[in-house]
Amino acid sequence: MNTQSEIHIAAAIITDADGRCLLVRKRGTPYFMQPGGKQEAGELPEMALMRELQEELNFIVSPEDLVKVGHFRDRAANEPGHLVCAEIFAISTEKTDFVPTAEIEEVIWYQPDQPQHLKLAPLTENHLLPLLKSR
Repeated sequence: MNTQSEIHIAAAIITDADGRCLLVRKRGTPYFMQPGGKQEAGELPEMALMRELQEELNFIVSPEDLVKVGHFRDRAANEPGHLVCAEIFAISTEKTDFVPTAEIEEVIWYQPDQPQHLKLAPLTENHLLPLLKSR
């Protein structure tokens, strides 16, 4: 039996008034994905997401800003042989000028209904963008 190690993360589908979603690319990888990151031991997904958003984008949100979307699993983009188990939250924002910090190298606004030639993380491509397109 082939078992894969699991990486537990919390991530956000951040959208603006035009229906675009925010994607980030970490240093050293070609994959774009939702902002967020790994949960620390004993950390609730909401707290992990709020911490990661502040560290990576200097974006401060409160628990009331987070709308639970669901739990999703897929291949980890940057760690071969691993599965990412993600708690996903939606955040609507009027902020449009996100600046990458920490390990984030690039931040873009992505229009889900318009094809763009980007390398997307499996979780983003297979689960999260289809959710946005269906809205």
